[in-house]
Formats: sequence, C-alpha cells, structure tokens
Amino acid sequence: MSIKFINNLPIIAIMTPFILAFVLGLFKDKYIKVKRALAVIATAVSFLCVILLIKPILINGEIIVSWMGNWSPMGGKAFGIGLQIDSLGMFLALIITGASLLSVIYSLKYMSHDNGLEKYYVLFLLLTSSMIGFVFTGDLFNMYVMLEIMTFAAIALTAFRNYKDKSVEAAFKYIVTGSLGSSLILLGTCLIYSETKTLNLAEIAVVIKAMESMTPTLIVAFSLMMVGYAVKAFMVPCHTWPTDAHMAAPSSISMILSGVMSKTGIYAIIRLVFMIFGLASNKPVGYLILVWGVITMVIGVSMALLQHDFKRLLAFHSVSQIGYIITALGIAIIETGEVSVLAMTGGTYHMINHAIFKGLLFLTAGAILYTTGTTDLESVSGLGKRMPFTMAMFLFGAAGISGIPPFNGFASKWMIYEAGFTGSLGIVSIIAVVVSALTLASFIKVGHSVFFGPINKEHKNIEDVPTSMKIPMGVLALGIVIFGLFPKVIVNKILIPVIKSVYDLTGYVSSALGNTYDSLFAFDGINNIEFLTKGIYNPTNFLILFVILLLAILVFVIFKGNNLGEEIHEKSDNEFDMSIFKKYEKHRGNSVNYSEAPLDAACKYDIYVGGEQGEEVKVGANDLFWGMKYQLRGYFNSIQKAHNGSVNDYSLWIVATLVIVSVITIIFL
Repeated sequence: MSIKFINNLPIIAIMTPFILAFVLGLFKDKYIKVKRALAVIATAVSFLCVILLIKPILINGEIIVSWMGNWSPMGGKAFGIGLQIDSLGMFLALIITGASLLSVIYSLKYMSHDNGLEKYYVLFLLLTSSMIGFVFTGDLFNMYVMLEIMTFAAIALTAFRNYKDKSVEAAFKYIVTGSLGSSLILLGTCLIYSETKTLNLAEIAVVIKAMESMTPTLIVAFSLMMVGYAVKAFMVPCHTWPTDAHMAAPSSISMILSGVMSKTGIYAIIRLVFMIFGLASNKPVGYLILVWGVITMVIGVSMALLQHDFKRLLAFHSVSQIGYIITALGIAIIETGEVSVLAMTGGTYHMINHAIFKGLLFLTAGAILYTTGTTDLESVSGLGKRMPFTMAMFLFGAAGISGIPPFNGFASKWMIYEAGFTGSLGIVSIIAVVVSALTLASFIKVGHSVFFGPINKEHKNIEDVPTSMKIPMGVLALGIVIFGLFPKVIVNKILIPVIKSVYDLTGYVSSALGNTYDSLFAFDGINNIEFLTKGIYNPTNFLILFVILLLAILVFVIFKGNNLGEEIHEKSDNEFDMSIFKKYEKHRGNSVNYSEAPLDAACKYDIYVGGEQGEEVKVGANDLFWGMKYQLRGYFNSIQKAHNGSVNDYSLWIVATLVIVSVITIIFL
C-alpha cells in the first residue's frame, strides 16, 4: 500500500459514518431497509480501515500523521489540525469499530419493532464516528469537539424510547451531569491553551516538559480535566449517569456506552497523565488515581449486588470494572520499571476484555428484553429451557467478568493482581480479588433468577432470539475464550506495542513536530518489555492469594456468622418497622416483591425456598446472599440511600470531587 493511501485511512474511517449519517437524515422515515444496510456498510468500512492500519502501526511500529489542509508544522510548531495515530489510538479504534459493527448487526432485528429508526441509525453513526475521531485526533480542542458530538448522540439514544418515563429521566440526568463534565474539560482546555499557546497534544507535552515546574494555572487545568474525564469514564462519585442511561437505552446502545464509550474517558486520562502533563512517575498523582480506582471497584460491585433489574445491575458492574482499569493505572504510576509496565499492561488488557464480556452481557439482557419485554429479575424465571443459546452466552459473559479461568477476565485481572503483589500494593490485589468474588455472586443471582427455576406461564411459548442477534453474541463469546486461552499471544501481538506507545513518547512527539526529542521522553522500564510474556500466571502467588482469602472468609464466618441467627431470632416482629413492610408491598400473583425495601424489611419478609408449592417456588433475587447483606446492612443501606436519584445531589458530588482533587494536586504538584 502507498503511504498516501495509508495516511488517508484514518480520515475515511472517521468521515464515512459522518457523511452517511447526514445522508440517512435527508430521507426521514423512508427506505428504512436501505438505511439499515448503509449503517452496516458505514461501520464495516470504518472497521476495515482500522484493520488495514494494524500492519503499519501495531506490527511495524509506525505513527500515522495527517495534517488537515496540508498545514504541516514548521520549526517544531504546529499550526494546523492533525490526526495522529499511534498504537494506543489504534488499540482504542479497534475496540470502537469492532463493537460498533457487532452492535449495528444486532440492531437489525432487535430494533425492528421500534419507531423512528431513521433517527436511531443517524445517531448511531454519529456516535461511532465521533468516538473514532476522539482517539485519532492529535488536537486537544478537537478532542473536546468529538466528545460533545459523542455525548449528545449518546443522550439522544438514551432517550430514544421516550414513551418510557425512565428513558426521559435518564437522558435528563445524563445531559446535566454530562454537560457539567464537558464544561470542566472545556475550561481545562482553555487554561492549557492560555499557558502553552497551542492545542496540539505533542507540542503541549513539549512545552510543559520544558518547564521547571507546573504553573498554578496548569495544576488547575489538570484537576478540571481529570474530573471532567472521570465523568466520562464512570469513576465514583462521578458515576451516577450511566446507571440510569444503560438501563434506559436500547441494549445495542448500552453495549456501546458501557463497553466502548467509557474507554474514551480512560484514553483521555492516559493522555493527560502520561503525555500532556508528564506525570507517569508522580507518586501523589498515582496514589490519587489508585484510591479513586479502588473506591470505584468497591462501590460499583456493592451497588450491583443490590439491584433487581438486569440492565441496571450490569451498569453498576461497568462502574466496578472501570475501577480495575483505573486501579491498574494508579499502580503503574506508583511503581517503577517492570512492575509499572506489568500493571499498565493488565489495565489495557482489561480495557478490551471489558468491552468483550460487557458487550456480550448487555446483548444477553437485550435478548431477554426482546423476548419477554422485561429485565426485572423477579418477573422472569426458567428462561434457560426456552432460550438455551442466550443462557449459554450469559454463562460465557458471567465467567469472563467474574475472572474465572480460563476466560478473558482472569488473564487481565491476574496481571493486575500480580503487579500489586510484586510491588508494594498487595492489599490492593486482595481487594480486587474480593470484588471479583462479589461479582461472581451477583451473576450467580442473575443466572438463578433468570434462567433456572420454574418458568412463568406467560413465557412458556417464547423462542430464542433470531440469528442476526445470535451472531454478534457468538462472536463476543468466542472473543472471551480466545482472549482467555491465549494471553501471551495477545500481549505479544497487540499489547506490547500499545504499552510502548504509552511510555515511550519520543516517536509520537517527533513524528508530529518533525524534531527529535529523545532526551525529553524516555522511560527506563520499557527496554525489557518482553518479560511480560514469561509466566503471566504465577501458581505460587495464586496459592498464597487463595490461602489469604480462605483465612479471611473463615475469620468472617467464625466471628460474625454465629451471631447472625441469634440476632434475627432475638428480634420480635414488633421490632421490624411494619410501615416499611407495607410501603414496599407489591403483589404479583401469590408472590410479594420487596426488592426495593430496606434490608431489614427484605431479610425478614422475602420469599424463601419451600412452602406448599415446593419446587415451583421461585427464590427471590434478594434471597441468595441476604445473609451477607444483612450483616453489612448499615453499609449497603447507606450507599443505597446515597443513590437517591437526585440530579442535584449527583452534580454536587462532581463539584465536591473537583474540590478534593484540586486541593490534592495543589499541595503535591
């Protein structure tokens, strides 16, 4: 292939969905079959363009630079707007275009019963092209422009089924909190420009690197942009909008918002920390990001355990899994040399793994919604008998997200565990393993509630989903197996070039500005990166970790478990608040659903196995792990109460986070 053709591939990948989005919009509600075909073709073209970039970028290590209007730099100064694609941007583009292609294929049948499909495909193409543009651009302001197109397309898709109240409410929360995050990013961009007099990413990095110390303006800009992109990346406590948006949006869009769009926020944070501000070895920033990631992991999985809607549960798991990636970034900054590289590799590995297994799980939830009309865990049961393929896909996705070997989630999580234990952060690895155990617990609950047990009478005649919906699910399930069985191949062929592009910025900056900056952007630990392929799984550390967890469980059971039965029996019925019981009373046949009641009431009055109906009694979704939740009811009730649905409170959380991050950065930077 000629150099000119290769340089045009990024432009074609971005502009094809953009142009076809406007073409589709010209015909309103006519020619819907043609519009579907064009949407598939547009995403396929973008995916093919990215595939063609694998050899020059990932294999040959080249960096593709295209200057709009041929405004190339002069004297090391960038005057024009450029696209600059290194291995990191290429890696994200593979995730974006691959997931978008599978999503649009899934949509062909899944969305067939909806109205206004011409708007759906227009918005879908705008979302796809803006995400590609975001990771391909080398200009800070263009990142913001693409982010805004992405955000408002996602908001409109969240409200697509606007005949449902929850869709409109979710879109409103999204537009308020999302706009607040975007405003912080724009303000940070303006402050950076005021200090550096440029918007080119490479030139900004050179200017800041040449400074003796960061100015107060740049410190404030860093804080603003970190919090702004934390909103986009679902980092607690900036995580409140996706839980409603993922639940309300069509499942084909939830797959994109959760598995793909969240990665654009992480991509921006990596660019900010490792390139623009040059904080790859700044320990205070590392500890800030590490603690942020651990909190995100724990709060996300805790809220997921309390959910009784499949899609909302998946949304909180998205928050939790993003926490793994952020935690890995924190370890990579705190540690040095090989441990730092190992953590970063685990984090980037988990980025693609999360896109695969979370995409599959949302498509599984979409299949259930498509056949039954609901994703409420209390309203469906025994679907495995009628939907065996969907059940099998769910099991693959649940195994992947829970980190069960040999599926893909285990491979990436293990690298994060290994980095924590090899360095000085073993406690973080233990927390991460506990979070994985709780993740598995929540998916045992989902599997039991949805696929096993007696089938509801109204669902006895349903059939599994059509083939066009099965194909994307099958491809993602295959990805879970391949990325789990062959981690060394994935690390060698895909991740090593990505990690080199994160740490070794000499090539990125030099190719953009035309000068050589070897002394400014060098990293010692990158020289021996091939060590990653040696012994990714360490049985000794795995055994130590297992023993520690086993002892922790035994201690918990000995000191807490014996008191549980006594505590419950000591309580009389009068000690439970019967007004709460009556308030949450919702009759459904002979069953009562107390899924939203406080844990005191839920533990007392939930449905139990047994009774006159014997095997026909469905175990309520709140019953499987009610003992644990009852013991920790103070914690669970407090976080459940905090997530009160008030957009004012959620906005205040973002502002409070900005204050905390600003104080920390002002003190330590």
